[in-house]
Amino acid sequence: LGRITLQKGPDYFVHAAAKVLKKNPKAVFILSGSGDMEEEMMRLAAQLGISDRVLFTGFLREDERDEAYASADLFVMPSVSEPFGIAPLEAMKSGTPVLISKQSGIAEVVKHALKVDFWDVDEMANKILSALAHPGLHATLAENGKRSVAEIVGRIAFGG
Repeated sequence: LGRITLQKGPDYFVHAAAKVLKKNPKAVFILSGSGDMEEEMMRLAAQLGISDRVLFTGFLREDERDEAYASADLFVMPSVSEPFGIAPLEAMKSGTPVLISKQSGIAEVVKHALKVDFWDVDEMANKILSALAHPGLHATLAENGKRSVAEIVGRIAFGG
């Protein structure tokens, strides 16, 4: 969700999606936003034979974005370089578990998230599959994530 640019790691996401779909062919992946890699990612999804399971929505308005978070089983942010990244906090606030790259600034702040090196598409796929297959993991990440966001916002609001 956001810009589809090199910084955000969309190519790693699409490759991980292809690996997930080999084990869970019912999964659906959504890339929202636009950017200089959008068409390239569409071509990559087609080359990998997964274009029917990867939806490209374009830019989402705030209400559409909130609906996307709420309906998702997992939010994935495989950023190559991300100073902070607000999208995972928005997802967690909605009760959606998150998988973030260890290279993102948010990884230093958020404790209740799955984390992976952005280039490790095998591990990314394994963690996506785990979040989909294990309701207990999903529920724990969702509940603790919501609580974590409230704590982070509280610290920011009170300067601590």
